[in-house]
Amino acid sequence: MKPVYLVDGKRTPQVKAGADLKEIAAPYLGHYLIRHLMDKYAIPNDMIDEVIVGNTGTPAKYPNVGRVIALEAGLNKKTSGYSVHRNCASGMEALSQAYVKIALGRSDLLFAGGVENMTQMPLMYNKEMTDFFMELMKAKSPAQKLKIMTSFRPHFLAPVIAIEQGLTDPFCGKNMGQTAETLARELGISRLQQDEFANRSHQRATAATKDGKFRDEILPITAGYKMDKMIADDIGPRGNSTVEGLGKMKPYFEKETGTVTVGNACPLTDGGSMWLLASEEAVKKYNLDPMARMVDYHFHGLEPERMGLGPVLATHGVLKRTGMKLSQMDLLEINEAFAAQVLACKKVMSDRSLASRWGIDEVIGEIDDSKMNVNGGAIALGHPVGSTGSRLVVTLAHELKRQKKKYGLASLCIGGGQGGAVIIENLKL
Repeated sequence: MKPVYLVDGKRTPQVKAGADLKEIAAPYLGHYLIRHLMDKYAIPNDMIDEVIVGNTGTPAKYPNVGRVIALEAGLNKKTSGYSVHRNCASGMEALSQAYVKIALGRSDLLFAGGVENMTQMPLMYNKEMTDFFMELMKAKSPAQKLKIMTSFRPHFLAPVIAIEQGLTDPFCGKNMGQTAETLARELGISRLQQDEFANRSHQRATAATKDGKFRDEILPITAGYKMDKMIADDIGPRGNSTVEGLGKMKPYFEKETGTVTVGNACPLTDGGSMWLLASEEAVKKYNLDPMARMVDYHFHGLEPERMGLGPVLATHGVLKRTGMKLSQMDLLEINEAFAAQVLACKKVMSDRSLASRWGIDEVIGEIDDSKMNVNGGAIALGHPVGSTGSRLVVTLAHELKRQKKKYGLASLCIGGGQGGAVIIENLKL
């Protein structure tokens, strides 16, 4: 296996759904990132082997987002591009496929990342309305059409909400928030613990933004209906967040007995992220100076109703694969789908008896809060589903570089009952 280098990673500002990125279609949250990196490193347009992009809410107009991004970025038409879908880890799946292709010597230069415009996920017609249209189209005479028209009923217009269906697991029947409630209940995670965790995420993200810590990873984007607005910072973190304020919010997923609220869960968000990956030969040929090396990755499955524990099994798997220990990780990024879910992961990782329920016969390790999500996480920054898997690695690599630390781990839970994890090595010590 050949070494795989992460040359440079950039991301868009992440913006709450319905706000400043609502007019930007998914491909345009990624193509400008590629163009920027191509120009920065003076790479010829015909030298990129492939573009791999994670995306979950595939736009009808752009059925292969990866290929559209490659062409919109001005890459040569011979550069192939494709999209991948692994729910929340789609961006990480894109990175893992790029890793394998370079490690096996099949590719030298690749772009991999993810994009998601959750605002633009559609409302769809229900079956009754669809059947109505089909019958109307098949009618041949005016009399037949009139007969079909008179069968219309107002309830035919009740929409199917795509994002709501996408966040509900078809196997266990629970939505993602309900899976977090399951973990909170089974592992004794209180509402106060969740709100304290969520508040810390907002405070850290707000401080990081104020201190300019995201400047190197965010590439500003032109937005607005008239493309007359420049967005340079994440829109989501709340500097006025308090534990008391979060405590006033009502449970959202289980109204009577629940503890998960919109305040201690990630918001719907638009955004994109992208990495330029290279082989050792490409690094030498183009005189590149990589930020990091991608050490390895691992994906692991578990029961969908406890999908939030995916990072436990994925982290255990990648540590086993590399022969490393959690204590060697100087920084960690664990996606904050829900405060309850991250707190559950911490608890299981440090308790052998709990971990044994999922076939892990050892203590993975204690997670030091001073090393995890040091600039806040998805509760504040948001979770554009197709992008987050690669965004975590972008943020991790830039923070390792800033702190001059060596190893970092990025992990996240995946809807459907999976977890993904990546280990990287900082080369900017």
